[in-house]
Amino acid sequence: MLLREVMSRYFPTIICCLAIISALLLTRETNSLQVIDGSVTVVQGGTAILPCQIIHTDDDLTQITWQRTTREKPHNDNFITVQPREGPRFVNGQDDRFKYIGNFNNKNGTLQLSSVALKDEGRYTCIFTLFPSGNQKTEILLKVIVPPFTHIKDNLPTLGTEEVLLATCTAAGSKPPAEVRWLTGALGDKVRTTTNSIKYDNGTTTTVSSLFGVPMREINGHQVQCVISGDSLTKEETLPFSIQVYFSPTEVNITVISEDSFECLTEANPSANFIWSRSGESLLQSAVRVEGAKLQLLSLNSDLNGLYQCEASNAYGSKHGWLHVHVASASSDSCGLM
Repeated sequence: MLLREVMSRYFPTIICCLAIISALLLTRETNSLQVIDGSVTVVQGGTAILPCQIIHTDDDLTQITWQRTTREKPHNDNFITVQPREGPRFVNGQDDRFKYIGNFNNKNGTLQLSSVALKDEGRYTCIFTLFPSGNQKTEILLKVIVPPFTHIKDNLPTLGTEEVLLATCTAAGSKPPAEVRWLTGALGDKVRTTTNSIKYDNGTTTTVSSLFGVPMREINGHQVQCVISGDSLTKEETLPFSIQVYFSPTEVNITVISEDSFECLTEANPSANFIWSRSGESLLQSAVRVEGAKLQLLSLNSDLNGLYQCEASNAYGSKHGWLHVHVASASSDSCGLM
């Protein structure tokens, strides 16, 4: 009876104390063995260090094994083993981008991966085989950042009265996605923008921002900027752009530079090319000099009399201007613009 009473009174306390002692021992054992690891982020083309080391254990290390599950290799498999005598050895195919930079005696299994590609992104598992405790493993997540390829495309708008696409700004193939926006300054509501993104199976995204407006001469030559930002870039990128509205030459005007020199003027985008010709006759190469839009009469005599044409042209059209030259004598000449 006395024993039953003692057991009834103190047995729950004894069980509780034993549980606490067991928990403390378990905690001490767990804390005494620690695997050092860490997630890694690297820019595509760079070098990644995959850290893995086990500390606070006197167990014998017999082997280090690396496994991976990546975009290229979605099924988990061994790819490197390290043993005390043989050293590192590739399994299931060699990849010389991997280099063992750890120290087996220090229970350090760290790997270096150079020329990192998007296909390498994934989970890497480092396994230590210990005696007598068995295997201890940890996982390292490798994240690959892909900077975008950026560019602006001129949509070559021609002069008109309806809204059209003026230009597009693209951040192609980035991971994570880039943000693309336009800074249009004083243009205000004369232009508007839209932005669309396409995500690909490899995890990259292409973002395109489009600039719309009515292609008037008023906006021709206006400076805008495309700004690209996001975690895939080390710093914000700004691409300058001059809005171009394309049109054929307007009216051609021939101006008098001096009594024997004339210039053909017009407005066009792109700039016009000029061709001087003489109606019904060829230009006298020895008597005139042509330099682009300029015509110079080298000797004022009646041989130069005639109607001269200046043609201004570009890819979008052409216009003509006329110059009438009449030389009555060496001391008297007249030129008429038509």
